[in-house]
Amino acid sequence: MPAGEPVPCRVTVCRGCCCGTSKVPGLDHDQQVADLARRVPTRVSECLDVCAQANVVVVQPSAAGRRAGGRPVWLGLVNDDAVLDDLTAWIDAGGPGIAVPPAVLDLYAIPRPPAGT
Repeated sequence: MPAGEPVPCRVTVCRGCCCGTSKVPGLDHDQQVADLARRVPTRVSECLDVCAQANVVVVQPSAAGRRAGGRPVWLGLVNDDAVLDDLTAWIDAGGPGIAVPPAVLDLYAIPRPPAGT
């Protein structure tokens, strides 16, 4: 990213032991990551230790969002296109710290696991 450009929201997609595997059937996991990556800066992580909530996505606030008090938002059971649409619409509107998330994302919100788990 060129110097002076704002740092956007970023998404981390878990693809560890449970997320991104056949444990979540009926979902093209590679396509899910590709769809997100076309819409928002996306990175793939190993296990984020919230396996019961597969697939897990973490939305990191933009630099402006962090200055406004935004913190990472953890979402679980992100297993269909509709939630991806709501997620990316929220990010397009500014994401954590800037825009109020669509109410439906409250259904997917999960706590961050304790450090060292």
